Amino acid sequence: MRTIRDLDTVELIIDAQSLLDSIRGPERVIDAGTLRALQQSGNYVVGLFDDESGEERMVGASIAFFGAPARRRMHSHITALLPEYRGRGWGRELKEHQRQWAFSRDVGGISWTFDPLVARNAHFFLTVLGARVTGYSVNNYGIFGGGDAGDESDRLDVEWALADIAKTPADDAVVATLEIPSDVEAMRETDADAAHEWRTRLRGEMEALLARGLRVAGFDVKRGYLFTE
Repeated sequence: MRTIRDLDTVELIIDAQSLLDSIRGPERVIDAGTLRALQQSGNYVVGLFDDESGEERMVGASIAFFGAPARRRMHSHITALLPEYRGRGWGRELKEHQRQWAFSRDVGGISWTFDPLVARNAHFFLTVLGARVTGYSVNNYGIFGGGDAGDESDRLDVEWALADIAKTPADDAVVATLEIPSDVEAMRETDADAAHEWRTRLRGEMEALLARGLRVAGFDVKRGYLFTE
């Protein structure tokens, strides 16, 4: 059995920091003090717990905070699962919980960023959740050793309109595609230079397609990013 609930004690906050550290590596995504401040000020700070073994264990966490009040928006800072718990639909359950939590507080959309080279995230965010790409940022967070393993941190900006989920475009509407590696995270472990070449190549091709006035309208695991006019 699994549950999702607020991280409303110091002990749970510290557990969440440790969980995120274990997933993202030496460059801390967020510290316990900031997590506690976000939780106490009414933002979205939750953990996903698994107790199938008989002993409850935190296996995922999600943090989002409110944006400008007039926009009725939130920004999702991170949603993460331990690797061994991925591929079970639990990530989708966690994001759906975030969606319903936001809806209950009159929030109409949630934004976040992600590395455009990570195929599993592109598929999950654009195809499974139906978020829309709203922009592309070069080296958005600078160079750090977490998820980008020391490479530049280019990002796609996405917006999840909670009442209007995007659909994958029809084949006849797709005017260009942009392939990415099937597993750049593994590539970064074995051949960092090749991963960086993919970063540079994707950046150039992405910027060229966007400069033509095309937009990223979806993702396909075989073809990559799907562009429409």
